[in-house]
Amino acid sequence: MLVLARKVNEKILIGDNIEITIVAITGDNVRIGIEAPKDVKVLRSEVYEEIQQQNREAVHIPDTDQEEVKGKLEKLLQAKLTKEKA
Repeated sequence: MLVLARKVNEKILIGDNIEITIVAITGDNVRIGIEAPKDVKVLRSEVYEEIQQQNREAVHIPDTDQEEVKGKLEKLLQAKLTKEKA
């Protein structure tokens, strides 16, 4: 990790197209401005973590739901096989 000391209106450059500017310092708070291309996502870490958690929850099917889905799929398959034999 690179640690830098900056004053208000001083900038930090990341690569050729990302610029971070120290906008204000008030007590323990530092306000920064970030200029980056529109295709670069800029998120606060807590927002990023929340999105990741929601994504993990969205793809997880509780075990009880899995059993229900398995049963329905078995019935559908059995019905299809029965229909094909007829």
